[in-house]
Order: sequence, then structure tokens, then C-alpha cells
Amino acid sequence: MTGALTAVPSPDKVETGVRDTGPIADGLADVLADTYRLVFKTHACHWNVEGPAFFSMHKLTEEQYENMFSAADDLAERIRALGHLAPSRMDEVLNRSKIEDPSGELSAGEMAQDLAASHERIAQRMHALAELAGRRRDIVTEDLATARSAFHEQAAWMLRAIAKS
Repeated sequence: MTGALTAVPSPDKVETGVRDTGPIADGLADVLADTYRLVFKTHACHWNVEGPAFFSMHKLTEEQYENMFSAADDLAERIRALGHLAPSRMDEVLNRSKIEDPSGELSAGEMAQDLAASHERIAQRMHALAELAGRRRDIVTEDLATARSAFHEQAAWMLRAIAKS
């Protein structure tokens, strides 16, 4: 039993036909970091939104952060399936992410606009990841990135629609 507690995670060589998995794993780690940052940002809006749009924003953001939290596991597990280690430090998540925190307190409409912009940013990175994966014969990551991009594009649309006055 003591040996089981001394195992240290390590990369593995994986032979599935995917070419050059390093850049794919890096791209996955980047979108994983963005996803975690946006989960927190969305959760903060969920907690703090007020005003006439409260119920709509509260319910929508709850659906979105739950979806993204689940997706983070899929992204990390894909990194591991490719033989690489998933990010395991918060500073790595913060350094990899392109999602930015808003400055100051935001109205419900500003929260929706800010979240929409973050979803669009992740969708752009997912598009790039899908292209990268396709060039390296990684149809699994390409499919995952396509599905995640669809989620983020729909989330941005819904948030933009709420933000209209």
C-alpha cells in the first residue's frame, strides 16, 4: 500500500497516430486555463448580479459555470490521454489564461457584456486549437474543441441578448 502513495504523475508516450502532441497539449492547457478563469468570473457574476435582470442572469450564469466546470475535466483528461500532464498550479492557470478580470463593479448589463467577450475569446482559441489538432491528425481534440467552441459561441449570444436595453 505504501507504494501506491509514492507514485508521481509523469508524461507518457502515446501511440495513437496523432502527430506532435506537445503543441496540442499546450493548446488544451491554454483553453483549460481560460475555462477555469471564466468559471470563476461567471460564478462571481452569478453571486453579485442585481436588478431587473437578476433572475435571468442568475439562472443563465449558473448553467454556464456548471457546464464549464464539467468541461474543464474533459479538457484535462484529453491532455492526459495525449500523454502529457495537465496544469496543476494556480499560477500556471493564471499565466496561461487570456481571460481578464473586469476593473471595478459592473452593472448587470456590463457583466453580461464582459462575460460575452470572454466567451468569444475562448471560442477564438478553440477555433485555433481545432485547426492545430486537425493538422496533426487529432480528430478527438478537434471534435472536443469544435463542441466547446459551439458552447462558448452560444453563451456569448445569450449574454449579448440579455445585455441589450
